[in-house]
Amino acid sequence: MMKETILSRSLRRIYAGGLLGLGLIAPAVQAQDDAPIQRVEVTGSSIKRLVSETANPLSVIKADDFVKQGLTTAQEVLDRIPSNSSSFTSGNVVGGNSSGLPTGGQSSADLRGLGGDKTLVLLNGRRIANHPYDGASVDLNIIPVAALERVEVLRDGASAIYGTDAIGGVINFITKRSVQTTTITAEAILPRKVGADEKRINISSGFGNLDEDGYNVFGVFDHHKLEILTSQQRDFSKTGVIPSRGLNLTSGTTFPGNYFDPKSGATGNPGFATGCDAPNSVPRASNGTCRQDYTRQIDDLPEQKQTSFFGKATFKINGDHLASVEYLHSENDVVSHTAPPPQTSLLLPKTSKYYPGNSGGVPAMPGLSGEPLSVNWRPTEAGQREINSKGAADRLSIAAEGLFKDWDYKAGFTVSESRSAEYFTGGYVNDAKFAAGVANGILNPFGKQDAAGKAYLETTALRGQVQNGKTRNTGIDAKASRELIEMGGGKMAVAVGTELRREEADFFVNRDIAGQAASSGLSGSQSTDGARTIKAVFGEISLPLIKDLDVNAAVRYDNYSDVGSTTNPKLAVRYQPTKQVLLRGSASTGFRAPTLFEKNAPQSKNDTNNSYNDPILCPGGVLSSNPIANPLRDCDLQQFKLQGGNQNLSPEKSKTFSVGMVLEPIPQATLAIDYWNIRLKDKINALPEEAIYGDYQKYKARFLRNPDGSPYAILDLKENLGKVNTDGVDVALTLRSGATSAGNFTLTLDGTYVHKYEYQDERDGPFIQNVGRYAANNPVFRWKHNLALNWRLGVWNATLAQSFKSGYTDQNLDIPDQYKNQVPSYALWNLSGSYTGFKGVTLTAGVKNLLDKEPPFSNQGTLFQKGYDPRYTDPVGRSLYLRGSYAF
Repeated sequence: MMKETILSRSLRRIYAGGLLGLGLIAPAVQAQDDAPIQRVEVTGSSIKRLVSETANPLSVIKADDFVKQGLTTAQEVLDRIPSNSSSFTSGNVVGGNSSGLPTGGQSSADLRGLGGDKTLVLLNGRRIANHPYDGASVDLNIIPVAALERVEVLRDGASAIYGTDAIGGVINFITKRSVQTTTITAEAILPRKVGADEKRINISSGFGNLDEDGYNVFGVFDHHKLEILTSQQRDFSKTGVIPSRGLNLTSGTTFPGNYFDPKSGATGNPGFATGCDAPNSVPRASNGTCRQDYTRQIDDLPEQKQTSFFGKATFKINGDHLASVEYLHSENDVVSHTAPPPQTSLLLPKTSKYYPGNSGGVPAMPGLSGEPLSVNWRPTEAGQREINSKGAADRLSIAAEGLFKDWDYKAGFTVSESRSAEYFTGGYVNDAKFAAGVANGILNPFGKQDAAGKAYLETTALRGQVQNGKTRNTGIDAKASRELIEMGGGKMAVAVGTELRREEADFFVNRDIAGQAASSGLSGSQSTDGARTIKAVFGEISLPLIKDLDVNAAVRYDNYSDVGSTTNPKLAVRYQPTKQVLLRGSASTGFRAPTLFEKNAPQSKNDTNNSYNDPILCPGGVLSSNPIANPLRDCDLQQFKLQGGNQNLSPEKSKTFSVGMVLEPIPQATLAIDYWNIRLKDKINALPEEAIYGDYQKYKARFLRNPDGSPYAILDLKENLGKVNTDGVDVALTLRSGATSAGNFTLTLDGTYVHKYEYQDERDGPFIQNVGRYAANNPVFRWKHNLALNWRLGVWNATLAQSFKSGYTDQNLDIPDQYKNQVPSYALWNLSGSYTGFKGVTLTAGVKNLLDKEPPFSNQGTLFQKGYDPRYTDPVGRSLYLRGSYAF
């Protein structure tokens, strides 16, 4: 075993405490200086080694540390990693994703902002089935947080080790290896303001000592619940109409209904003169219509329940072999609300008693021809649209590991399945039956319903399962590593391995329901399925050429039954010229095959996320003289887009390199700096709808029209768009006081600076800059960091932590110049303390969002919530965090 240097020992302490690269503080590891140095397998390599020997930038988070800060979900934990760009809250599930489709309540990781499909998420080093609605990324809600021991985050490409979807990096959730006690834990997060209360209870129990009894069996059960937070419970999210900010994100489908007379050209609303239905709908003076402030009737955070069970049994087979079985079952139940269902292009004939001026009490309106009116109406009496998303996952892994003739080996069989189903539980109506009620004079589109109208409206309600999906991942894997010949700096080590994996996906749409509700955005969705087999072999070699210089090379060959094969190498170097300096660097290639959904999904007609003007019939928001033009369809409204897969997709390919150093000028201070650079080509995605509507001349062929010239949809299938180039610097600083009369203090700063993030919407097209500005569907933050100060004295410890995101130029879509917005920087502070003075008892109390920081204003229109961006901010406000656990 090689001699441990001062820097290596410090790095070992840092990794063991979860400090390097993280703002989550753990006490510096004590009483380890004389402990045997263990070689272990770390994320990013198949060769067992000292953690401090790795050439890859690796962050390790101990579960105890995110528990202390009140981070209750895997999504929230990963938000504290500056290199992760995924969203912060579950609010982004409200109203669907950037495609307008339901997400099934999914949360995903996104290292380097390249997309969740290019971040590989593992559980105990093995894969989890991706979420079924896009098949591209793991739903973090299924991770058993209460069973975790630590999280390892490799901030570097690892396709040569793990497979082609590890372009942005790898996140490995690692559970406890064994449990021999019973622990009961309860925690609560109690916001100062109403809404978003959280409760959690979990129990873990195990028996058997691996060393003494030769076995250990344990299980963890966890239940977590988040109460609803509505837009009306916070001032910053109450409305999409903020004149002082130039914000008027409303819908032209409203209550009372707007009408258009195709023959006379008259447009109006009988409720305009009395103020519409303020504040839910507001007058538009320019044309006498009403606009719905739909933001008032949605959730900021949906109600969410998560339940999981994780069990593991491990058996020692003589002194050199272990066999284990682990099983995970997880459920995620989300109920989200949006505004009542919009109904468009309804025909109201002169024969209806509710035709303006007839006997139904609707006042006469000027300019009507007597021909049928086209009406847009949002029946508020039907109630908010409510979707219940029920997700579930199961995963069984059977594994063996040990030592055989000087080879460290691991082998396993894993079957993992992820399921999700969407149910209409309120608000949705049968379009055809609803339209018939208007045409037959039963429903009043301009006011409240009479008894007959109410009774009929109830018969139009749609309830039941609208869609479901399932993905299954079945695989076997094996790898082995050993040391070989002595070299100038130690022993050469090698690893070899193989993997066989079968991916299957099924997506079912209940056309009897989906086809009857255009307001769901699912009316054009179609069922699909697909399957493929992946075979892989890989190898790795570690060459300690001279003292303190190690060169690591790896290569992996993958063969996809539906895409073809690829070979991806990686080269990494680690050099420690002095005890105080460690230099490291790596270079690799990556390859991501299109997912089964990206290749096979049938074309579906769905809503756009933002509102747009039809460039022919309502250019610049001005209705054209074309006789088919309809302001209630063509001007400032959600349009339709035709989405789907593409059998002609090419794989994404990448080149990644990084160089860095770790400095320890004094034992109390460690500084790590790593530069990273990623070049991606043939990025797979749908062209941003904003780009299509923003340049009609360039994309006019994408505007599909009906035979009469009215808009049908924009064509926006998955395609290979172009290149993405991004680079930046990760910085991690750790300062340690050591033992003092006032206790031990540790300060950490973990930050990521993005120098460049540019992308092309098409091959050989112009690059669009995304750093510090909202482009397409999101901003890229120039700087993110997490800062934390930890104090420990005897049975007491406390943590003060800050998470920070720099400001950026807002989306500013159709915003007048004088109102264009710059979103300011955003920082949250958390304070917590723990006491362990009672035997078996740990008590923790703290305050999340200590300064009660509200989200900064944003005029983004991509998500349903308005006035702020729910993906990157905390809408809850200051909250009390309480936790107690008892172990026996």
